[in-house]
Amino acid sequence: MLQNWNDVTLDSRNDIVFEGRNQDYGAFELRRNYNKRITFIIGGMLVFSLALMGLKKFMDRPKDEEIVEKIQNVQIDLTPPPPIEEVPPPPPPPPPPPMVEMVKFTPPVIKDDAVEEEPQKLQEDVKDVNVSTKDQEGDKDIVAPPTEIKGPTEAAAPEIFTIVEEQAEFPGGIAELGKYIQKNLQYPSMAREAGISGKCFLKFVVNENGDISNVEVLKGVSGCSDCDKEAVRVVKSMPKWKAAKMTGRSVKCYFNLPISFKIQ
Repeated sequence: MLQNWNDVTLDSRNDIVFEGRNQDYGAFELRRNYNKRITFIIGGMLVFSLALMGLKKFMDRPKDEEIVEKIQNVQIDLTPPPPIEEVPPPPPPPPPPPMVEMVKFTPPVIKDDAVEEEPQKLQEDVKDVNVSTKDQEGDKDIVAPPTEIKGPTEAAAPEIFTIVEEQAEFPGGIAELGKYIQKNLQYPSMAREAGISGKCFLKFVVNENGDISNVEVLKGVSGCSDCDKEAVRVVKSMPKWKAAKMTGRSVKCYFNLPISFKIQ
């Protein structure tokens, strides 16, 4: 009983101590609700601690990696390269050799009844002429050069023009050509990682039927042979062009095309 009497929060003790006194406020109210307040404070601290722990775990959680897709913009420069010197036309074929005067040589034949069917030429008449199986008049004072035996000649290949009246054209024009290159050109991965950029100058032939052939690199991208190969691949994959024209007919012609590799 004495131990309980020392407990200031005991309701029976407080009723005796504060009997006949105002119990609506003051020490009586504090002692009566002491346990409730302590329980509320401890509970609040526990809830606050749990909230702090949850907030720390939320802040320390691994963040989702943002996947950023890099859009590569390949700029196409369609400015023409420096002009190429015009190749002079081939020289005309040499004139035919002049006619050389010849005298028919008739070997003598011995017969019983010798009849001269054709008069023999005098030595003075055949001194400065060639001997043949028939008579032939030739150009005087001109000596024919020795003839050379040559094999069968091949037909001359069609001429490839550098300058034409109507230039070869990609289907749809320059704008469609730029769209085609931008759509089909693949930037080499090693060049992109190394930050290599530059311009590749190509030269190719557009045939009479619009096919592309003889694709060659005039000047490639410095330090990136893969870029040059990719540019050649794209040109070879192009559809048929509109052929160039000279005097109204389709002809072969050279075409120069620069392709730029640039990372943005």
